[in-house]
Amino acid sequence: MKVMRILAGLAGAALMGVGVSLLSDAGDLTGVLLWLGGALLLHDAVIAPLVLVVGLLLVRGAGRGPVRGALVVAGALTVVALPVLLRPGPTANSSVLPLDYPRNWLLALGAVATVTALLTAARGFVRRRRPPSP
Repeated sequence: MKVMRILAGLAGAALMGVGVSLLSDAGDLTGVLLWLGGALLLHDAVIAPLVLVVGLLLVRGAGRGPVRGALVVAGALTVVALPVLLRPGPTANSSVLPLDYPRNWLLALGAVATVTALLTAARGFVRRRRPPSP
């Protein structure tokens, strides 16, 4: 397990290096820093408290962790999809946003909900099948 954490950390550090190298190619860093600051503020002021409160109010017991994880993923998907979901209307160039983004966003949220439900059900099944410890 420790080897997996080290490998995951190394992969994360390598990806951050790629990000820094791509960021150094950007001409104006003001927009990037403004976007990153807005994302941090949105996460800390809106998404994280909302996930904690909804997870606390809706779910009791062992299912709370998967539901909170699903809420975090759903929030991140929504934040990423907001620009195309809130676009003003059809664009002059039809190849700019050629896909049905609202439908795909809903499909992604449905997949998150399905995986969460399956994970919660599997956890409950394993707990019921496990013999009580002496």
